[in-house]
Amino acid sequence: VQLQASGGGLVQAGGSLRLSCAASGGTFSSYVMGWFRQAPGKEREFVATISQSGANTYYTNSVKGRFTLSRDNAKNTVYLQMNSLKPEDTAVYYCAAYFGYGLGSNSKLYNSWGQGTLVTVSS
Repeated sequence: VQLQASGGGLVQAGGSLRLSCAASGGTFSSYVMGWFRQAPGKEREFVATISQSGANTYYTNSVKGRFTLSRDNAKNTVYLQMNSLKPEDTAVYYCAAYFGYGLGSNSKLYNSWGQGTLVTVSS
C-alpha cells in the first residue's frame, strides 16, 4: 500500500492541526495504521496506532488526551487530530501501515511508510 501524508504546518502552542494519511494500492481495511514522528536530532518515535476496524487505538503517554487517531475505511484515510499542541510536538510526522491484526507501537512491524509531513509548534 502507498501512503500520502498531509496536513502539517506551523501552529502556535495550544493550537490544533489535523494530519491525514491517504492510502492507495491495497485493501485499506486490512492494514493496521500508525503514526510516528521524528524531531530534529532525535530518533523516530511512536505516536499512535489504530486497529483495522478503527475500534481500538493506542497512544504514547505524551500525547494521550491531546491527540485522537481515527480512520475512514470507505475513504482509505486515517486522521490524526492534534489538539493543545506543545513545542515538543515539533517533528516530521510519518504515517505507516502493516498488513495484520491488533495494534502496533513498534516501527519494525510496519512495511509501508508515507513521506512525512512537518509539524512546527511555536512557543
